[in-house]
Amino acid sequence: MAITSCPACSKPISDKAKSCTHCSTDFGNASPEDIERKLSYQRYQKLHKLQNQSMLAILVFIVGAYFVFMGDFSSFDNPILMYNLAIGVAAAGFIWYAINRVRITLAKRK
Repeated sequence: MAITSCPACSKPISDKAKSCTHCSTDFGNASPEDIERKLSYQRYQKLHKLQNQSMLAILVFIVGAYFVFMGDFSSFDNPILMYNLAIGVAAAGFIWYAINRVRITLAKRK
């Protein structure tokens, strides 16, 4: 029995283990190609999820920016509060997008 590293999380596991005790990746009777294909699919799913979050962040930013520049806040009881809320939504969307782009870059490096 030898100690090898898990292809998914790179932590030490037994070469006879059927699944990783750290990340729960199931190996079973899989060939190395099957494991690599499964890991590639997991990376694809993670990147896809991050890209979807980036698109949602852009949408939040656009909605906030629209209300900052095009919104007529005079009909509200407190127009300054509504304007500040629109700026906050736009800023939150931009920050969320920037953080997701960094996460995507880091995920692609692995």
